Formats: sequence, structure tokens, C-alpha cells
Amino acid sequence: MGTIHKTGCVLCAQNCGLEVEVENNRIVKVKPDKSNVRSEGYLCRKGLNIAYHQHNADRLKYPLKKVVDNFERISWDQAIDEIAAKLKNIVDQYGPRSFAYMGGGGQGCHFEAAFGVRLLRGLGSQYHYSALAQEFAGAFWVCGRTHGRQNLHDQPDVAQTDLLLVLGWNGMQSHQIPQAPRHLQRIAKDPDKLLIVVDPRLSETARIADMHLPIRPGTDALLLKAMIAIILKEGWENKAYMENHTSGFEQVKSLFQNFDTHAAVKTCQLDFAQVQEVARLYATRKSSLRYDLGIFMGRHSGLSSYLIVILQAICGRLGVEGGNVINGHMMPIGSHTDERNPKIWRTMTTNSFPVCGSFPPNVMPEEIMSDHPERLRAVLVAGSNPLRSYADTTAYENAFKRLDLLVTAEIAMTETAALSHYLLPSKSGYESWDGTFFPMTYPGIFFQMRRPIIEPEGEPLELGEIHLRIADKLGMIPPTPDSLYQAAQESHAAFAKSLMEYAIKEPRALKSMPFILGKTLGKVMGSVHLAALWGMLQVAPKSFHENAARAGFKPGATLGEEIFQQLMDHPEGIWVGKVDPENNLASLKTDDEKICLYIPELLDELQSLDAVSEELALVMPREYPLILMAGRHISMNANTLMRDPAWNEGKRACTVAMHPADAEALKLTDGQQVKVTTEAGSEEIELEVTDAAKKGHVVIPHGFGLVYNGKEYGTNVNRLTKNTHRDQFGTPIHRYVPCRVEAL
Repeated sequence: MGTIHKTGCVLCAQNCGLEVEVENNRIVKVKPDKSNVRSEGYLCRKGLNIAYHQHNADRLKYPLKKVVDNFERISWDQAIDEIAAKLKNIVDQYGPRSFAYMGGGGQGCHFEAAFGVRLLRGLGSQYHYSALAQEFAGAFWVCGRTHGRQNLHDQPDVAQTDLLLVLGWNGMQSHQIPQAPRHLQRIAKDPDKLLIVVDPRLSETARIADMHLPIRPGTDALLLKAMIAIILKEGWENKAYMENHTSGFEQVKSLFQNFDTHAAVKTCQLDFAQVQEVARLYATRKSSLRYDLGIFMGRHSGLSSYLIVILQAICGRLGVEGGNVINGHMMPIGSHTDERNPKIWRTMTTNSFPVCGSFPPNVMPEEIMSDHPERLRAVLVAGSNPLRSYADTTAYENAFKRLDLLVTAEIAMTETAALSHYLLPSKSGYESWDGTFFPMTYPGIFFQMRRPIIEPEGEPLELGEIHLRIADKLGMIPPTPDSLYQAAQESHAAFAKSLMEYAIKEPRALKSMPFILGKTLGKVMGSVHLAALWGMLQVAPKSFHENAARAGFKPGATLGEEIFQQLMDHPEGIWVGKVDPENNLASLKTDDEKICLYIPELLDELQSLDAVSEELALVMPREYPLILMAGRHISMNANTLMRDPAWNEGKRACTVAMHPADAEALKLTDGQQVKVTTEAGSEEIELEVTDAAKKGHVVIPHGFGLVYNGKEYGTNVNRLTKNTHRDQFGTPIHRYVPCRVEAL
């Protein structure tokens, strides 16, 4: 019998609570943690299989340096010395725009971002690339315009809603909200509630829905515009809500008048009466909606997000009980980086801008391959695998081979790691103190600080400490007095007093605070991440104190220390705060504190969107008659976090799904090997013939094509996607990739 630990899953953003049995330093059994107040005993098969993530043959144990074509083990001192020297030489010679950091914590480990971003800023660069801008850039940019901040996001109040409208989201497989399958099944089974799904596929969520609208791929924006026009024509809008809580709609209202809704719905290949009924139900019921990658990575992605806000607003469904609510957070996901601010950088070659502080990964290959004198020359990749996670693997391979310096800090020998000049082994999410800041709960604000439950093999470090060591070698950290180290040994109160005195005297202290905390308090705690948590709680803003008070904490100077201690005492996590459900829209940051429905940058696209233009745009090229949905959430993928294919042994994990009618027309049969070809290239894959697919539409899941223990498993769908097939925000249009499928 081993030791039981309470921890959390690191394989998706829900981070469900786990009870893990560890014996002989190995995870031997996993079950759901019923004491975790966020997941309440819910767990999917990914969490049950985290042992395959933690223990695998490709784990990195020691710093490595590429010499010719082979990696050689080196010491940490040598690795840090050489990397720091090379970074300094590159930035000194070519300027700060020559360096980029690609990281941010992924699905389970967010604390490294504080150190990685600080290292980036210390070198004078703003080029932070992350998955946030791979998926959510358009939606979060719209939030910036309508809500006043790019990091103010809304989600459905699923506990109170009577109608959940789902667009491009298969929550029965992809989650994206806590306990998603439980909530979806509960709503679907309740005779007084409605679950409505808009999806080309007969997905697992669509199968249990009260209504399924099998929309034509690529026409989501057209449908949304039609629904808004129908609601306005029928007078179903909430005029009182519009008057009290919105602004700017009079400037765009005319774009929905005299709109041919019948033609639009016909182009969407839907029944008009059904669409009209969905519009009526959404406008008149206690309704909410949830959309996901089907919208985020589809045609007109940013415009669709804008139309969704308009739909919510005209029906009075934003910031109200049972509608879509703005969740509270312990720490915002990303910063507000309005590209209209001249201080915000744009990239030199593609003129791309960041959203929530993150630049779109799809432009990085062009920024490296450019002949611009300030092109990217050095990249630090932390806890990320762009060669499988981002569009156009071939473009990334060619670009990364051109870099003067590629450093990867990672737990395993990923495809990106294999191309790097230096490999720095990091501790896993079960070997270090770490947590996430996803704002997934309402009205409570949940946080769990995972603690180490496995002793690492070799010499891995916390990712935050790796960044700290590089920064220290570069001279970014001001001298820290002995008194600060001594105070850290005494007590948190003594350390706080000494730190304040030091910060007053040292002007560079605030900009280097994560590093200073890591070097001093982190040394005593044995974790730079844990020190960063303590520091964050001491300087929490007024809004956090107000939310904490609603959760039962006593406001005042000792609040941060009290919450820190509660987190230490409760490894299963706690409610750290609660937003005010009676005044949810108070969190808006627009000038007039109302939802702004006027976004001039999207008006031309909105005005030109109609059935005629879309019919022309949706004509498929002769050589690519089918539409590929590149990427699909299923219970058998976890991006590149599950490298050992044994966790899916016996399952049909990586196939291309096709409708029976298409298979018959192409004389293809279930189970045979086929070749899928796009503008980017060709890949071989097993065919799965299924009625869940839509005619003319094929689907390949992401997260495969991994090289594990020297052998490639599954098909890498990003060999089939071009990084230039993207929208104005840099988001790849993965849900609409022209392709053809043929027998080998």
C-alpha cells in the first residue's frame, strides 16, 4: 500500500481533483477526489491515466547540449552560462526584437509564466507567444472592445440556465467547463430545460440534445447574423436591458435591417422555421450559450465572437442569472494589450499584434525566415511543443533550423526539443509546486496549489527556477542583502517587513520581484513557484479582497497570509473568493461601464456578410473538394502531454472520420489506409466511416504524430495546415481546411 495524495489533473484546463496513490515513487492508482469543490468527484479517462504522463521513456533528466547532431550531457552551470552569453550577444547585436519567449504554463502549470515574462521583459522584448493566441485571439480581442478588457471573459451560468445554446463545442468530450458532461446530461434530461446544439457533426453532445442544427461548415457568422435579424424583426429584443446596460447598438442596428434571413439560413443548409424557433427560445427563455473551437478557429472567427456578444446583449443574457456571466479570478489570464496603444509592439514582418499579451504562434515561422534586420533569432520554449501544437509543422521545422539559438525547457524529449540547441529538464506538475488560474467557476473563485508528490529523477528544476537562473546570470536581478535571506528564515511577517524596506531603497526591485522572491523566500520554501504564490497574495488588489470577504475571509492586512495558509492546509483546493452575483456587470471596464456594441474595425466585414457573398466564398477548389476539420477534442487525445501511446492501447484513437455517402462515392471502406492532401502537404491515416460526420466534411483529431521512444504514433494533423491560413488576428482557420481524400 502506497501513500495517498490529493492533487489535480494537468491534462486539461478543468484540472479535476485527483487522489493519487504513490508507491516506490511511482503513481500506481488514481481516482477522483470527492473533496475537491470544483470537480466534486468528477473525472474523465485522461485524469485516470496521468501515470503515463508522469512516467515515460522520453523524460528529460539532465541539461543537454547539441554537439553536431547529437546531444551531450552538461552541467547546469555550463548550460546557464552558455545560454545567457548567447542571449546577451544576440540581443546586443540585433536588438531586443530578436528574442521571443514561447510559454505560459499550458493546461496545468501557470507559475512559470511570471518568471518567463519577466525574463522576456528584462531583455527588452515584448514577444511572448503562447497557445492563448492560437485559439482565442479573436474572441478575447472582441472582449477588449465590448467589455473593456481583453481578459474579461464570460461563460454560461450552467447551474441556473434553462436553455443552453451550444455552438461548435462538443462538451461531452472536450469539457471546457467544470464537469461538462454532468451538466450537459442534466440539462438534456430535465423536461423544463433545453439543450440546443449547432454543429456540422452529430457529435456526442448533439446526440443528447433536444435540438440539433447540422450547420454547413463555415457559415456560423451568417447564422448568427440571421438570428439577430430575426429577433429584431419580431421584436423579441430586451429593450430595457439594452437601454440600461449597452451602448453603440444604434450605430450598427441598420446592418441587420432588411437582411435576407431566409437566404442566409438556406446557405447555412438549415430549416428556417427551426432557426426562427431557436432564436425565439433564446430571446425569451433564461438562456445562455457556450462556443468553442468550432467558432474560435472557423471562418469569420472574430466577427462571430462580435455577433455572439450582440446576440447576448439584445436578449439581455449577459451578466444575469442563468445567462452568460463574467467569472471572477485569482489572477487574470493574460494582460490587456490594446494594439491601438503605440507602446504595444507589432511584429516586423507580418505586422501582427498581441491579444492578452500573447502574439499568434502562426506568424512565428515568417518572423524567423524574414530578411528583416530585426528578425527573430533566439527563442526560448518553455513547456510547449510548437512542432505538434501549432499550424504548419513543416514551416516551423524550417524556421527553427534557422535560429541562432533555440532553447527548450521541458519534461520530455518532444519534437521541438529534438531540434533545440540546448535542453533544460523541468520538473513535472507532480514534482513541483504549481497551479492554474483558469476562471472556470461561478460565483465562487477556486484555487488549488498542487504540491510535489513524486521525487524527480536526475536534475530537473521548476520551470520558474530555470528562468530565474538565466536572469540572474544576465544580471537582471539587483543585489539582495543578507538581511532579506535572514528574514526569510525567521517568519513570513519578518520577511514581508524586510522586503518592503528593501523595495523602497532599491528602484529595480519591483520589476524583478518574482526573481527576488524566488532567490530568497523560494530558497527557504524549496520552491520559487511557492514563493511567487505568497508574494502574489500579499499584493492582491482591492477587488480580490472584496471577493475573498464574500467567501468568508476576514479583510485586512493579514488576508494574503490567511489564504496562503489555507491553501497549504488544503491540498484539494479551496474557494478563495466569490464574485457578487447581484452586480456581475460591475466588472466591465468600458468608459461608460456598459457593453459596447460598436466595433468599427469589424463593420465592413459585418455589412458584407450575406448569402450571396458566402455562397461564392464557399465554393470548394476542384483539387480540394472536401473540408477538413483539423483538430478534434476526444477522450483519447491530450495534445502532446500524453506521449506514451500505451494509454490508448486497443482504442481507435487517430482516424479521419468521413460520412458514409462520401466514402461510397470515393469507393473507400472503413478501416483502410487513405491519403489526405491539403495545400500544406499529404498524410496517411486510417479511415473511419461514421454517421457522426457531415457529408463533404472530414475530421482528424489533434495531438498525434508524436515520436515516442524513437517511433511515430498516429498522424500529425498540423502537417496538413498552413500557418498562413489564418484570420486577421493570427488565429488558424483549422475548422475549414480544403482537402481531398483518396486511397493509397
